[in-house]
Parts: sequence; C-alpha cells; structure tokens
Amino acid sequence: MAKTAAQKAELKQKAKHEAKELLYIFLYLAFFFCALATYTTLLLKEYEVPYWNYAFALINALVIAKVILIGQMMHLGEKHEDKPLLLSALWKAFLYSLFALAFHFVEELVKRLIHGANAAEASRSIRIDALLGHTLLVFCTFIPLFAFMEFRRVLGDDTFYGLLFRGESAAPEPALSLPKGSGPSFRR
Repeated sequence: MAKTAAQKAELKQKAKHEAKELLYIFLYLAFFFCALATYTTLLLKEYEVPYWNYAFALINALVIAKVILIGQMMHLGEKHEDKPLLLSALWKAFLYSLFALAFHFVEELVKRLIHGANAAEASRSIRIDALLGHTLLVFCTFIPLFAFMEFRRVLGDDTFYGLLFRGESAAPEPALSLPKGSGPSFRR
C-alpha cells in the first residue's frame, strides 16, 4: 500500500515532534544526572571515581527520556489530568518513576543473564536498595519535569514557550483580568 504525500508529511511531522520532545526531556534529565555525577565525584574524590560517570549519566538520561516517551504513547497517567495541576504532576512523576524502576530492573536482570547467571541467581543478585534509591532520585527529578509538562499541556505550546522564553509580554490577554494584588498572597 503506497503512502500518500499527506501521510508521509504527517509521519515526518510526528517524527520531528517526537525527536524534539526527546531532546527536551534528555537535556533536562542530563542536567540533573550530570549534577549528581559531579556530586558523587566530588564526594568520593579521594577514591578517584572515573569520569565515566558522566557518560553513564548521559546514557541514563537518554534511556529514561525514551521511557517517558513510551509512557506518553501508552497514555500513562492521563487518567488524572482533570485534577489540579500539582496532583496531576505528582501522580505522573510517581507513575513514571515506577515505570523507570521496572525498566531498570529488567535492564539489571538482562545484564546479569548476559554475563552467565541463571534467572534465579540474576534476580537475587540485583540490589533492590540501590534501585529504590535511584528511583527516589528519579521521582524527585520528575516532579518539576512533569509540573512543566502539565503547564505546557494546559497553556498550549505557544503560550507556554512564550511565557518561558519571551516573558510576560508574550502571554495572551486573560479572559478575566484581576486587579493587581487581588490574587493569593503568601506574605506574612
């Protein structure tokens, strides 16, 4: 079955959008994971930690970014998008952290199987405490990521990026404008 020009253009547009999403998520995660690698390197400097930690941090960021895109294709966490943005972001951060944990568990299992362990031996030798610690860090990293993603979903790409990179002047006029100072105050 031959694809029409419109189908090819749509497929190309989808691929371009997914590559852009992957790049944004990767850059965000790479920043955090490289910061963590720097912290570990500085903390353990006396033990001469190799600089390969940065390569592993970048690979980990790329893998987790792809895991997030797979989760989005599966509509993971969309059930609670009608809730307040904070709850929706926390829910998605939690779900995607569990999703990343599952991928890391399978990754560790496959690594051990490749190195000759049988399935029972491989699953017993996985350090669950290390995986759970890693998952906690991923969860903490995911909270602001999914908060931004939820804001972008609600505001739309143009408004979100306009506010983020061009400032308040790029924001459209609100339908109902409140007098200055009438919003919630967090001062004592």
